[in-house]
Amino acid sequence: MRMGEMARRTGVSERLLRYYEEQGLLAPTRLPSGYRVYCEQDVETVRRIRTLLTAGLTTDTIARVLPCVREEGERLVPVCQDLVAQLRRERERITRAINDLQSSRSMLDTVIEASPASAAAGLQPA
Repeated sequence: MRMGEMARRTGVSERLLRYYEEQGLLAPTRLPSGYRVYCEQDVETVRRIRTLLTAGLTTDTIARVLPCVREEGERLVPVCQDLVAQLRRERERITRAINDLQSSRSMLDTVIEASPASAAAGLQPA
């Protein structure tokens, strides 16, 4: 299938499909005219990419993860020995980012609560 059809089937823009190719996540075949041709497996690969991006992984990490997972029903299962260790490091990175954001939110809440306008209006942080 050509790029337009791939975009329709996956819900991913043509621009993102090109980006995934640049990042080494997709490797469509090329016709002599230069047009990209995608196969059915590429549709599944895009679905996996979207799932892993939603999980907070970077495209660099996804490029290392994709060859090391297989699908079992709704789950992705690691098949490479060192993948679990890589994913644990990614999870730690995400946890640190969450903690940093929570700390920032707490500081903002403190400033908002100290505001005379907040005290007068009885506003509470969200």
